[in-house]
Amino acid sequence: MKIVVLMKQVPDTYGERRLDTQTGRVDRGSSEAIVDEISERALEVALRYKDSHKGTHVTVLTMGPASANAALRKGLSMGADAAIHVLDDALVGADMGQTAAVLAAALPRNEYDLVIAGNESTDGRGGAVPAMLAEHLNLPHLSFLDSVELSVGEVSGERVSEYGSLDVRAPLPAVVSITERAAEARFPNFKGIMTAKRKPLSVVSLAELGLGPAEALAGARSVVLCASARPARAAGTKIVDEGNAGEQLAEFLAANRLI
Repeated sequence: MKIVVLMKQVPDTYGERRLDTQTGRVDRGSSEAIVDEISERALEVALRYKDSHKGTHVTVLTMGPASANAALRKGLSMGADAAIHVLDDALVGADMGQTAAVLAAALPRNEYDLVIAGNESTDGRGGAVPAMLAEHLNLPHLSFLDSVELSVGEVSGERVSEYGSLDVRAPLPAVVSITERAAEARFPNFKGIMTAKRKPLSVVSLAELGLGPAEALAGARSVVLCASARPARAAGTKIVDEGNAGEQLAEFLAANRLI
């Protein structure tokens, strides 16, 4: 079994995140860059299968800036066998459609039976890349899975919604996306960290994928028209209870049309 896991580097979820008001893009210097937790959970799904099935090969794939190399290195230290990093200055600011197209172009470089991704990244929250990728590859897609099971020639899983649960399945090769209910990711151990340095990590450009900048960035589905800083938060109204706090509160709510 050959499994490819999509990984993404994102600004720290718990740090302050900002947009560059000039470009409308994420200001990557405003907070620490980390591996998206949902990407780690996707990798955990692949590694658990690998742990119990000898001969399984797991590749981690990302498209991002030079710093995204660290995300791939962590994936290798967790137990992945190889990594592919699509790196090109022309991809700065790519939207979901462009990202899916480039990742699809990178996948034929590595034979695969299954592609696993998180359902949505914590920075963009788009949730569309796995489905777009499957469309580019003309493969079946199972989305928002809480669990994943692999058998001969087939992938299956459970999807839970407010209306109940669904057991879904598809023939391999396929693309699946998992939710935060999937297994929590393991921590890299010392041996994994050391062996990761010797594992193959390929860096490829658009030209090496057979794509030119114009071709890769054609058909953008989203355009940032403008971006502005969030207004400073105004100080709240403080009510001191001197026997008439209830009256003051009622007046405040009425003045703000809350009652």
